[in-house]
Amino acid sequence: MKVTLFIPCFVDACFPDVGISMVRILERLGHSVQCPEAVACCGQPAFNSGYWDEARRVADNALDHLRGTDAVVVASGSCGAMLKVFYPQLYDGRPRSAEAVELAGKVWEFSDFLVNRLGVTDLGARFPAKVTFHDGCHGLRELGIHAAPRQLLSHVRDLELVEMDEAATCCGFGGTFAAKFPMISTAMGEVKCASAAGTGADYVVSNDSSCLMHVQGLLDRQGSALKTIHLARILDSR
Repeated sequence: MKVTLFIPCFVDACFPDVGISMVRILERLGHSVQCPEAVACCGQPAFNSGYWDEARRVADNALDHLRGTDAVVVASGSCGAMLKVFYPQLYDGRPRSAEAVELAGKVWEFSDFLVNRLGVTDLGARFPAKVTFHDGCHGLRELGIHAAPRQLLSHVRDLELVEMDEAATCCGFGGTFAAKFPMISTAMGEVKCASAAGTGADYVVSNDSSCLMHVQGLLDRQGSALKTIHLARILDSR
C-alpha cells in the first residue's frame, strides 16, 4: 500500500522519533511510505480559535499535498480528527468541499490504521515495563478510538498494562486552551498525573504527543519518576 504520513508540527519539531518509529513499523510491514514536508500543519490552531478563513489557507496546502495516496496515516488523534472530521465542516459549501470529503475518507490515526485497516495487532515488540494508557480527547471522542491501542499493547512482550481511573479524562492541554486558561489546564493535568501515578506505572502511553508533552511537563515539575512515551515508540521497541 502507498501510505502518506501526516506528521503534525509539534511531532516534527519536538518528537521526531515518533515519526521515525512509524516509518520503520510501516516499512517492516511492507508498505511504501512517503512524508511530504510541505504539508507542515493541518490548520487546527486557527480552526479551534475561530479563524476559519485562516485555517482554510493552511488546509488548502494540506489538500494540495495529500492527493494520490491509498491512505493518510496521522501521528495524532488530534490532527487526525481535524483532517477526518473537521475538514468537511471547514469546507462545507465551498469549492474544495469534495476534495475535503475525499481526503477525510482516507485518513487514519496510526493505531486505528494498524488494527482496523491492516488487521495487525502483534508487531513483535518487546518493552519490559508497567504502563498506563491515556486516551486523548480527539482520538477517543471524535474518532472513536479506544480498543485499538490497547490491543496493540496487549501483544507487546514483557509489557504490563494497568488502566488508570481517569484514562478518558482530558489532560487539560487542548492546544490553545492551555495558552488561554493555563491555571485550569494545569489543574486538569494534575488530576491526570495523580491518576497515572496511582497505578504504579513506569510510563504513561498515548497516541498523542501533544497530551504527553503537557503531562510530562507537569510530572517533571512534580519531580516524579513517571515518564511518558508515544505508542509508536513502544511498538518499534525490540
